[in-house]
Amino acid sequence: MLELQGLTVRYGAVQALEGVSLQAGAGGITAILGANGAGKSSLMRAVSGIAPVTAGRILLDGQDITTLPAAERARLGIAHAMEGRRLFRQLTVEDNLKLAWSFGARKLPLAASLAETYARFPILQEKARIAAGLLSGGQQQMVILSCTTIRSPRCLLLDEPSLGLAPIIVQQIYAFITDYAARSGIIVVIAEQMAALALRVSSHGLVLRRGRAVLQGSSAELLHGHDGKTLAASYL
Repeated sequence: MLELQGLTVRYGAVQALEGVSLQAGAGGITAILGANGAGKSSLMRAVSGIAPVTAGRILLDGQDITTLPAAERARLGIAHAMEGRRLFRQLTVEDNLKLAWSFGARKLPLAASLAETYARFPILQEKARIAAGLLSGGQQQMVILSCTTIRSPRCLLLDEPSLGLAPIIVQQIYAFITDYAARSGIIVVIAEQMAALALRVSSHGLVLRRGRAVLQGSSAELLHGHDGKTLAASYL
């Protein structure tokens, strides 16, 4: 389980999160929702260790990781796919995957990990020797997802995985995420602006507004409660 207790994040004079608490269980998907600038990315960065935590605690399966550096959290099994398709664009697809495999906990040897990745996304095997920067946006997102899952993570953080993608590619990406969460039994946390999309695949959701949690509950309740008016209002 991933647990946030009164998490506060500041960047100098700017407070990005204030007193946010959350429990994200293994074997399911937790959705972090909110408009642009609500604090979603700051929450994900705080968990992976690349944003400063000024108050509160972060626990992974009961272990306090609040003060651990990002590299140590990666070794403990936290994998973070940040917003913006951050790849080594001049490296080939396979070199990106090999580099990602070298970080964090690993359950399978490299050859088996690559074979599993290519079985999930056959197009990546076809493009294995091509520079990642030459791929389409959807294919790049497949590489990013594969770079995080190839490490056999305990906790997978996905920041805006649907951003800038065509609807049919979004469906493919979310089908993979849903299937992976069910099969692996790990903690999966998704940050999304598209609330309806994330709530349909998740079991629990938290809505941020200006760095504060304003709504939290089961995804079904957030999606259908009060005809969606409460959820919509939290974005304003």
